[in-house]
Amino acid sequence: MYKGKKIALVVPAYNEQRLIKPTLTHVPALIDKVYVVDDGSKDNTAEVIKSIMRKDKRIMLIKHKKNMGLGQALITGYKKSFEDKTDITVVVGGDYQMDLSEVDRFLEPITSGQADYVKGNRFMEDEEVSKTMPFARVFGNSMLSLLTKFATGYWKVYDSNDGYTALKTEVIGKIDWSKATKGYGYNGDWMAMFNVKGVRIKDVPRKAIYLQGERQSQIKTFKYIRKVFPRLVWRFFWRIKRNYIIKDFHPLVLFYGMGFVLIPIGLIAGLDLVWIRLNGGAISGNTVVLTALLLITGFQSLLFAILFDMQMNEKLQP
Repeated sequence: MYKGKKIALVVPAYNEQRLIKPTLTHVPALIDKVYVVDDGSKDNTAEVIKSIMRKDKRIMLIKHKKNMGLGQALITGYKKSFEDKTDITVVVGGDYQMDLSEVDRFLEPITSGQADYVKGNRFMEDEEVSKTMPFARVFGNSMLSLLTKFATGYWKVYDSNDGYTALKTEVIGKIDWSKATKGYGYNGDWMAMFNVKGVRIKDVPRKAIYLQGERQSQIKTFKYIRKVFPRLVWRFFWRIKRNYIIKDFHPLVLFYGMGFVLIPIGLIAGLDLVWIRLNGGAISGNTVVLTALLLITGFQSLLFAILFDMQMNEKLQP
């Protein structure tokens, strides 16, 4: 236990026979329950887990008959933790990328009442992470974090794709998991759902572990971005509708609307003017001014909407 709280650990695993052992053998004593969800592995992951279970009675193996996706593996573990009435549910991957000796950093904001959901940020205090992490992953992570800020309303949160998290277990019972993303793109999707439920999220620094000669992450960065982008866009509009129209109308809806309408119109008009000019056509000064006004007004409206959104969500980001 940690400060009188019962702590559960959820470890999703898919074809992790090489790295699941060091992950589980480094689980600290303060963890009360360990739910390892074998998501339809085709290798010997389950056998390795069973061998460790003989020595560590805290570990429970939950098997999916077929691969159902990382999000579903976590949901399975979350529901079991909620069923067992734990207080805090921690998540780490089965690929030994997350240092469990740092778990108190994740537990403290919840036990002290600061936050309901705590997630790792590999960039907060580690200047070397951009050197140890492949460039494609750093770039992809930055792009995803920016998109996630828009989608979720958690504007202070960075490294949104990091899977090292801790959640106040009672939150699990407030979420309709049947409507949550079940695959790798769960991070931003779930955070948008948390925002609508008023869940407070806090970033904490954590070390990134990259073992030489091991391809630990199974995510292909740019394929991942293409996959999650449409869902993040949809979640943005879903969150805006739920928070600022259904719950209580807020003028930021109008500012967002003006920005999303005027900016594309201004860009199209600007490109049209460039085309006319390149082909020797004449352009009137009034047309140029009107195009500029469309763009300026659109960007100003979008900026106002973002500022309003930041203010409205300030209390959810301690």
